[in-house]
Amino acid sequence: MNTALIKPEWSALTIALMVLGFIIFWPLGFAVLAYILWGEYFGGSKEQAETWLKNKKGAFKSRGGCHGRARHRHQATGNAAFDDYRAEQLQRLEDERRRLEEEREAFEQYLANLHKARDREEFDRFMRERNAGPAEGGQAY
Repeated sequence: MNTALIKPEWSALTIALMVLGFIIFWPLGFAVLAYILWGEYFGGSKEQAETWLKNKKGAFKSRGGCHGRARHRHQATGNAAFDDYRAEQLQRLEDERRRLEEEREAFEQYLANLHKARDREEFDRFMRERNAGPAEGGQAY
């Protein structure tokens, strides 16, 4: 039973408090909004809120935080055939990723060579035009 004076639900009172909180000091408005949205998980008491928060922290740490999926991917399932298959497929994907990376680097090198060749051609044309200019008409640039 929630005996809190202000219950964590969308009511005229909580909406008014949230708007007033945003007007007075914006973090206060966010705090009221958080209470409206997630207040029922806390159970209305400090002890229940701390218990809920501790459980969530424990669940987050056991998953490994943001990298939980990456760690989970390498755990054995207990089925040797599936684990071998998964290791094979992961190795195949890693080889394919490495091959694509090498192709990307080769293409970037090809583009760099094209740019150098174009730059060289433009420079040579500039030098030809510059050297040929005064001899033809004697005009200064």
